[in-house]
Amino acid sequence: MKILVADKISPKGVAFLRQQPGFEVIEAYGSTPAKVLELVKDVHAIAVRSETKITREVMAAAPLLKVVGRAGVGVDNVDVEAATERGVVVMNTPAGNTIATAELTFTHILCGARPVPQAAASMKAGQWDRKNFSGIELFKKTLGIVGLGRIGGEVAKRAQAFGMRVLAYDPYLAPSRAKAMQVEGVSLDELLKDSDYITVHMPLTEDTKYMIDEAALAKCKKGVRLFNCARGGIIKEAALLAALKSGQVAAAGLDVYEDEPLAKESEFRALPNVVLTPHLGASTAEAQESVGIEIAEQIADVLAGGIIRNAVNMPSIDAAALKILGPYLDLGTKLGTLVQQIAPAQIAALRVTYWGRLADLDANAVTRAIERGFLRRISGEEVNFVNAPFVLQRLGVQVEVIKSNADSDYTELISVEAVAPDGQVYSAQGTFMGKNARPRIVAINGHDVEVAAEGKLLVLLNIDQPGTVGAVGTILGQDQVNIADMSLSRLTPGGTAYMVVRVDNEPSEAARLKIKGYPAIKVAKFVQL
Repeated sequence: MKILVADKISPKGVAFLRQQPGFEVIEAYGSTPAKVLELVKDVHAIAVRSETKITREVMAAAPLLKVVGRAGVGVDNVDVEAATERGVVVMNTPAGNTIATAELTFTHILCGARPVPQAAASMKAGQWDRKNFSGIELFKKTLGIVGLGRIGGEVAKRAQAFGMRVLAYDPYLAPSRAKAMQVEGVSLDELLKDSDYITVHMPLTEDTKYMIDEAALAKCKKGVRLFNCARGGIIKEAALLAALKSGQVAAAGLDVYEDEPLAKESEFRALPNVVLTPHLGASTAEAQESVGIEIAEQIADVLAGGIIRNAVNMPSIDAAALKILGPYLDLGTKLGTLVQQIAPAQIAALRVTYWGRLADLDANAVTRAIERGFLRRISGEEVNFVNAPFVLQRLGVQVEVIKSNADSDYTELISVEAVAPDGQVYSAQGTFMGKNARPRIVAINGHDVEVAAEGKLLVLLNIDQPGTVGAVGTILGQDQVNIADMSLSRLTPGGTAYMVVRVDNEPSEAARLKIKGYPAIKVAKFVQL
């Protein structure tokens, strides 16, 4: 079997692959896209970092390809959708850069307090200018961490060692977990208002893009110091530039940018109170060696027909089990995603119940799919079928799995319930129906519905009164949104009713506001499966 190592990984990782019987390793660092297309025609695996792009075109040119391994976390340079369609496993190494990124973050924090890079540059220029490089101390200052995952947690430990008070905003983190880590869980507004230093450690998603913008910066203390070693786009760069110039932000440290590489003419380069690094988060010898060896071992396991680890597009199970469980995995992922979008941000427990055939099978992979589906809009690319249980545990969410022998209205049924801290339950149920056993959602929050488990959904709770369905249809029609299908459910005439509308395209913000503002509509959620 041929393995193309397209980007330079640890020599120990390459050596490990060469030592495996039956493997031929091709090292082709810095190849042009045209050269990559030529090289992949008979390869079974590709190892990359972030330089080489594995596009749909590349996969089409590689009929024997079984696995793409990314030595690092982000898989932005791999077309995961195309890989999934072709049955190609895409894997990453999510834990290998944790310490490296945490240490770089804290280096930026230290440089934000004491202008060491600027002072060093002046010394090399032949100057001796002590008065212009005065700093402040970290001791007894407040650090606000936005996102208390693996890296945020490591940063918190280092801040505590420096005698800092640590605040954390993470809407998915249970209070008990924050207490165990000896940090104060607060709202984002509280963190912005009370922090002397702020560092962000969230994945870049629709919810986190521009989380720190003009309005957020205006809530901060004058002279706050801000740091981003996570993903470009969490902090709005235009807002940060203005705040640095006005003095609202005293100093900043950036390792990531909205567009990379950072443009030569970027205004950030001219500001004296900003320390810039060229996306060095994982650039330590230890981190690169770790992820290089780890991805080599994972690729070897897949090609040998063994277990699949850290897959971002499929569960860690063997091919025989996957053939049986495949349809349930897809349904489970969508039910998890649906429940996360209709539940509040913070939940205490996730309860999964199986009826029928799944009650007799090893449904662990399906449970993992549900967990990953629930987390994928929260944790982004970091979460996969392997680490989903650990991410939930880190958030303080208890997972309960029940296999029921009780009667249900369906031969097979999966129920996913999110239990809020106040005991309120948010739920969805799904099964397979029809000649081709298509996945269907058959209940939401206890209301019977029946809609395809795919695409985009409007989930509406409304007063059961004439004209509501027509009003929703009119608003969507005026917005050029086509309705694929619709399901209506009510318990009693004139009471509350559920309306689930599957649409072909996303309604505009204006259309959503009109729907939410319609008098009979009590709750309106737009859900993407």
